[in-house]
Amino acid sequence: MSDEQIPVIRDVAQGTAKLLPDVDRERAWLLTVDGAPQSYVDLDDPEHLEFEYVRRLGHVLDCVGEPGTALDLLHLGGGALTLPRYAAATRPGSRQDVVEFDGGLVSLVGEFLPVAAGAGIEVHVADARGWLASAPAASADVVVGDVFGGSRVPASLTSVEYARQVARVLRPGGVYAANLADGAPFGFLRGQLANFAVVFGQLALIAEPGVLRGRRFGNAVLLASDAELPVAGLSRACAGDAFPARVEAGGALARLMRGALPVEDADAVASPEPPEGAFSLG
Repeated sequence: MSDEQIPVIRDVAQGTAKLLPDVDRERAWLLTVDGAPQSYVDLDDPEHLEFEYVRRLGHVLDCVGEPGTALDLLHLGGGALTLPRYAAATRPGSRQDVVEFDGGLVSLVGEFLPVAAGAGIEVHVADARGWLASAPAASADVVVGDVFGGSRVPASLTSVEYARQVARVLRPGGVYAANLADGAPFGFLRGQLANFAVVFGQLALIAEPGVLRGRRFGNAVLLASDAELPVAGLSRACAGDAFPARVEAGGALARLMRGALPVEDADAVASPEPPEGAFSLG
């Protein structure tokens, strides 16, 4: 770590943001907001994905379409742009729109962790649901949902109407991938699956086995598409990862969803508050 790499602290809309240098990687930074980890970026190695759920989203991007070909991606939620940087490195020529409502966070990241010129990443300070509603139809190959207000997914992104907007923006065969968080008995997660089952013909879920067994609160990546999802390839990638995960689809997912009902805008609520320490740096 060079002498210039010192922690940066700034007040943003979501709270107090901190950029903390990683002592083990020369130009790598951890972004936290009010103490909760939000993003990890290595400016010298954008293909390095530190967080477990981001690695799983990376596997999704690797398995969509032909390897290495450019994609049009819409990222709802920006953080420090970890996944857009990864996509720019692994799929050169991709066009990426990133929607982040916290303008202060966007300014902080742009100042201290700028993306490379010509990376094809455009960041917009806007509300995710509002941006989605105005986005052109059939304009994205992949939509990534990773929006958290503090440690919870906002209610505006948890309804079946939101799922329909995602479907409108995706091209035929496109994939939606969302970072969600829940714990047993999975009331929130089951409702999200029910929402997307109304709109899409194919669903899958990626999570650490302990989370799926209800042993702890944690992240789960929901996938939805109108075409067959690359479940076999994802299963191999996730099983062989440094943080192994399981891909649920078909009958196993149907059993998890059994009895769950779609949630409309009028009844939508934010995702559950994580238990204390669930996502802390401890």
